[in-house]
Amino acid sequence: MEAAKGRGARSNATGRYETNQSEAFDDGWTGDDAAPAPLRTILTPEHARTIIARNDSPDIGFDRSINPYKGCEHGCIYCYARPSHAWMGLSPGLDFESRIFFKPEAAGLLEQAFLAPKYRCKRIHIGGNTDPYQPVERTLKSTRSILEVMRRYNHPFTIITKSVLIGRDADILGPMGKQGLASAMVSITTLDRSLARTMEPRASTPAKRLEAIRKLADAGCPVGVGFAPVIPGLNDHELESVLEAAAKAGATSAMYVTLRLPLEIKDLFREWLADARPDRAARVMSLVRQTRGGRDYDPDFSQRMKGSGPVADLIAARFKAAIKRYGLDTPRALLDETQFRVPPEARPQLELFG
Repeated sequence: MEAAKGRGARSNATGRYETNQSEAFDDGWTGDDAAPAPLRTILTPEHARTIIARNDSPDIGFDRSINPYKGCEHGCIYCYARPSHAWMGLSPGLDFESRIFFKPEAAGLLEQAFLAPKYRCKRIHIGGNTDPYQPVERTLKSTRSILEVMRRYNHPFTIITKSVLIGRDADILGPMGKQGLASAMVSITTLDRSLARTMEPRASTPAKRLEAIRKLADAGCPVGVGFAPVIPGLNDHELESVLEAAAKAGATSAMYVTLRLPLEIKDLFREWLADARPDRAARVMSLVRQTRGGRDYDPDFSQRMKGSGPVADLIAARFKAAIKRYGLDTPRALLDETQFRVPPEARPQLELFG
C-alpha cells in the first residue's frame, strides 16, 4: 500500500477490540479515482483524573511515569506504543499517528498529586509510552507545563525523546540536572537521513537529535543516547557510529533495545518493510526471528528488551565494547529524592487536603 505523505504506517486496520473489522483494499479502479485528501492530524483533549501512571514490569527501570500525549505524530513504524490506541477503539496504524490526545489539566493534576498528604517522592519518568516532544508540543506546551511543576517542587525526573524540541526546555533541564534532579535520554536509531525519513517520518532528523544532546550537555543536564530499536539487517551496522557521534555531542551514557514486534506492530512493520526496503525484507525478518526464538516476538520479561540467541548476543557484545570505547559506560547517578519540597505559595492549597 502506498504511504500517506509524512506518515509511517501503510494501513489503518481496525483495532483488535472492535466488533466490526474493516481494512482498505485495491479494487482496481484507483487510477480513475480522485486523489485522497491529505491525512490531517486531529487533536482531542482528554480530561484525565490522574496524571501519574504506575507499572510493576520487572524489566522497566521505573515504576512511575507521565505521558502528556496518547498517540504520536512522529509516526515511527516500530513504536511499541501503537497497540495502546486499540484500547480507544482506534487503529494502531495511521490512527495512532494522526489521532492525538492531550491532557490540558496535566500540570494541575500533577500538582494535586504532589500536594496529597500521603504522597512520597520517587523519580518519575516522562515519555515512557509516547514522545513528550512531538510536533504539537510546540503550541500546546503540555510537557513544558509538567516540567515547570517539577522545578517548583524540586521533584526528580528522567525524560526521553527523539525531538530537538527538548532543547527549548534546557533552562529547566540544565539547572535541575546540575542539582541531581533531572537527566535526559535522546533516541537515535540511525544517522542515515533517508532511512530516518521513512522509518520515523515526523521525528527530528538525526543531526537535530545530536544537536539536542549537545544543547542539554552544555546546559549541565546529564544526557544519554538510546540506540533503540536495534533492527538486525537494517540499522544494526550503525551501532558504533551512532554511539560515537552521540559521545562527541556530549552524551555520557547509552542504552539499546532490540526490535520488539508485539500484537499489531508485527503486521505494520512487515507492511512498511516490504514497501520501504523490499530488497532486504526477508533477511531482516529472518534475523529478527533469530533474536526471538524463531518467532516474531517473545514477550518473556527476561529477554523481551534484548532478545536471545547468537544474533542478540553479538549485538550485546558490540554494544558493551562500544560504550567502553567511547566513554559511555559511566554509571548513571541516582537522582536525589530528598530535595522534594512543597513551595510556600502552594501551602494554602495543601490545607484543602487536610
